[in-house]
Amino acid sequence: MYAPERQQQILRLAQERGRVDVPTLAEDFGVTQETIRRDLSALDRAGLLHRVHGGALPVGALHLEPGLAERDSTAAAEKERIARAALALLPGEGSVILDAGTTVSRLAALLPVDCALTVVTNALPVAARLADHPALALHLVGGRLRHRTQAAVDAWALRDLADIHADVAVVATNGFSPEGGLSTPDLAEAAVKRAMLAGARRVVLVADSSKYGARHFARFGSLDQVDVLVTDTGLTDEQTTEIENHGPEVIRA
Repeated sequence: MYAPERQQQILRLAQERGRVDVPTLAEDFGVTQETIRRDLSALDRAGLLHRVHGGALPVGALHLEPGLAERDSTAAAEKERIARAALALLPGEGSVILDAGTTVSRLAALLPVDCALTVVTNALPVAARLADHPALALHLVGGRLRHRTQAAVDAWALRDLADIHADVAVVATNGFSPEGGLSTPDLAEAAVKRAMLAGARRVVLVADSSKYGARHFARFGSLDQVDVLVTDTGLTDEQTTEIENHGPEVIRA
């Protein structure tokens, strides 16, 4: 079977099934997984499929943004390891921006009670975990609260962040890849994340490997704006090398 014929069938299967994955397609067509990855990349470049980690979604597939409870229970062990690895990247003293997100919230929970950092956050769950740290200077960014993420967004939040020059920003994302950059479903959240990238000398991106290849509606940055990506061992050696070629150091926890 020629590649265009196989790709046409892959496109049909994606539309019928709602998504396709690399191992199943390789078995169905009797080819290597690398051949299928090339097919999916070609279909993605043509705008016919959306590449995601391990497979692809048909164009127009709806990305529903899950609530906090559902997101916190997804890849929980991986998020805990990522949070512990990211903790080691925080300065002993100085200022840190902490983004909204379940992995970042886990990181906040790991900060010792005698931590003396200055922390800026737009996330209520993060602020709640740090409110009883007496040595910590906590600054809560204002703005409209997005109930789905419990994060402050819009003009007020952007004004607050415009005046910040932090040592480190720990930022979360719903999707990341060399081609698609960093993305999230909501434009207002994307604007705040963009301001966080601009407001720190060093950026640490925390994201479990299931988010690799996912593209969401609002792009807020690219991998060359990230200094360190902390993820899990689900990211392959090939994917790690590709990401590092775009700038960030990759830590697989």
